[in-house]
Amino acid sequence: MDARKYLLTAIVALALLPLAAGQALGNGERIRKGDPAPKAEASAPLLSREAITVEGRIVYLGDLFVNAGEHADVAVAYAPEPGERAIFDARWLYRVARAYRMKWRPISAQQQTIVQRASQVIERADIEDTILAALVEKGAEPDSLLELNVQLTRLHVPTNVQATVGIDDITYDPRTKRFATILSAPAKDPAGRKLRLTGRLHAVVKIPVAARVLGRNETIADRDVKWIKVRADMILPDTIIKAEDIVGMAAKRGLRPDTLVRQSDVERPVLVERNSIVTVTLVYGPMALSAQGKSLEKGSLGDVIRVKNKRSKAVFEAKVTGPGRAEATINAAAELADNRR
Repeated sequence: MDARKYLLTAIVALALLPLAAGQALGNGERIRKGDPAPKAEASAPLLSREAITVEGRIVYLGDLFVNAGEHADVAVAYAPEPGERAIFDARWLYRVARAYRMKWRPISAQQQTIVQRASQVIERADIEDTILAALVEKGAEPDSLLELNVQLTRLHVPTNVQATVGIDDITYDPRTKRFATILSAPAKDPAGRKLRLTGRLHAVVKIPVAARVLGRNETIADRDVKWIKVRADMILPDTIIKAEDIVGMAAKRGLRPDTLVRQSDVERPVLVERNSIVTVTLVYGPMALSAQGKSLEKGSLGDVIRVKNKRSKAVFEAKVTGPGRAEATINAAAELADNRR
């Protein structure tokens, strides 16, 4: 593809030579980045440039050669599109130099001049925002997620214009959510680039996700959560969509930022570990009894777990009330009393 582009540039450049030989193209102002092209002195050698960045549509002899003298403002080729580049090889440069009786020969067949066209960049996000704003006027939901059918990352426009994008035409089908639009960059510029884009809108849902990497068993605080928009059709049945279903929970496995969190990814923080010592309390009226037992299973706040009495070895149930603490049912009073004797 690059070879075809360079060949096309060379053909266009050759087409300009007859015109350039008589006079410079209209609007002969030359704007470029690089060394200026002063009027050549008699002893100044004529040298080709290895690379040059131009801002205008035209490439001049002074862009390609140092010390081009009175020929510096002669137009010899069209510049590439903004943000792109063209390569002028040794053979082409030699033919141009001969056409204007300039004493220059290439050092080798590999000698070349690379011409880069300066540009301003319009990012994809700005393009999508412009399209969505136009679709909202057509009745689309403002919170919709826009999907383009092309891999468009950015647009390049000349440096001497405003870096804006405009909508020349747009159609929208509310039933299928599909759209087609014609953009102009820069906006309202008849000579600007025209681009036809198609795509569709998707309904979105805001969901809570991890704001940072969370390790296993790490309790999730409110500051560890942020909200993102995702396509509604990407939501799984067990995807967490409420803050109360994630804040205060513990990660069962490592969680990555900006990733859907499922109910199976989190659990209530474990307050009593399996085979750990747990203090069991029985409150009955004004009486309160406490004893220690061995937890036979892990438990979170509010879980009912099995506890073994350390002395009688009897097993009873208790409700987890805090870290290393549980509350026994009335049926366990006898076991607790035995432990107190």
